[in-house]
Amino acid sequence: MQLRFVVGTTVDRVVDAIKARLHARGFPMVEVRATQSFAASRTNFDSPWINWAAGSIQQTSGKAPAILPNFGGSLPNDVFSEGLGLPTIWVPHSYPGCSQHAPDEHILLDVTEEALGLMAGLFWDLGEMPGPL
Repeated sequence: MQLRFVVGTTVDRVVDAIKARLHARGFPMVEVRATQSFAASRTNFDSPWINWAAGSIQQTSGKAPAILPNFGGSLPNDVFSEGLGLPTIWVPHSYPGCSQHAPDEHILLDVTEEALGLMAGLFWDLGEMPGPL
């Protein structure tokens, strides 16, 4: 079983809760264990980096980006956001029907071209920021 968490999930208690639920429903033979656990993370909406990245993406693409508050705990992003206190911005290069991580996963050429443009724009704009005085 793979679970993706939201911010606030008590990750270290999930396995025991699932075991208890399965046992209570008559499935004591099902083994549940965690092989990896990454906490979900969130960069606050009031972070200036969110506004900066959204503005860069809008300037590059001509479209307002969709801003989602959470990263679902499937990568160790919490190392950066929680451990180091760094805001993180994730720019997905996909679309809902791509079947990500499925046997028929795919990416479309126009989505790939747009993603390359967005990232080039972000890195360009980052390079144009004034450095410390």
